[in-house]
Amino acid sequence: MAQSKFKHIYGPVYSWRMGMSLGIDPISTNSRICNYNCTYCQLGQAVGAVCTGERRIFIATGDIVTEIKTLDTGVAIDHLTFSGNGEPTLALNLGEMLRAVRAVRPEKTAVITNGTLLGRGDVQADLAGADLVLVKLDAADEAVFQAVNRPAPGLTLKGVVAGIKAFRHTFKGRFALQMMLIGKNKEQAPGMARLAREIGADEVQLNTPLRPNPEKPLTPAEMASIKTCFAGLHVRSIYEEEQKPYHPIDLQATERRHGIIV
Repeated sequence: MAQSKFKHIYGPVYSWRMGMSLGIDPISTNSRICNYNCTYCQLGQAVGAVCTGERRIFIATGDIVTEIKTLDTGVAIDHLTFSGNGEPTLALNLGEMLRAVRAVRPEKTAVITNGTLLGRGDVQADLAGADLVLVKLDAADEAVFQAVNRPAPGLTLKGVVAGIKAFRHTFKGRFALQMMLIGKNKEQAPGMARLAREIGADEVQLNTPLRPNPEKPLTPAEMASIKTCFAGLHVRSIYEEEQKPYHPIDLQATERRHGIIV
């Protein structure tokens, strides 16, 4: 297989939540580094993964900027999205990266996070520079949280939700909750809707895994039924959204972080 052209960026891919999204991986390691081991993770399961909650610098901010500067100005991008091979808030220089890419590209910035570190002041300060923050929430009680997200020792749903609420109180940008619905948590929808109302998200995004995945996706009828639990909230659901074709600048780099493209 030919060597990937890019080490830290991938896509653009079409996202029904963000339009054309250029991925930026602030972790960029061979192993997935995260403090969750979600059953539906498109990057694979625990083999080769590092489960940690320690923030550190994985790659230099300048390395990200160098790759972004090589992009053709004609590449269509709506959001520069920090995600990739792990949990992006584990990158200690995430705030610096957000400021740096804003200085060289005009597009809006987004961060996709599992929300586990949002109660920390340093993480809140870093994310203050993002235009959009998308936060995972897949359960309404501790048992399902442990079964679906399989967090690192010491993480509890109560603590994660408290951190999300604290961040929501300070963040001035656009804030969305992402909920991945599978067989293991679909009965949690009423409780997840209650939490969404308590948190006060600008948008709730209901998803189910359509790319190759260990978990089976819910049907359109199941997702439509779940959506009724969120009445009164601004809700978007994957089956109701347009799906557009896209052509990544580096297919290998994109499939390694985004999952197999079908």
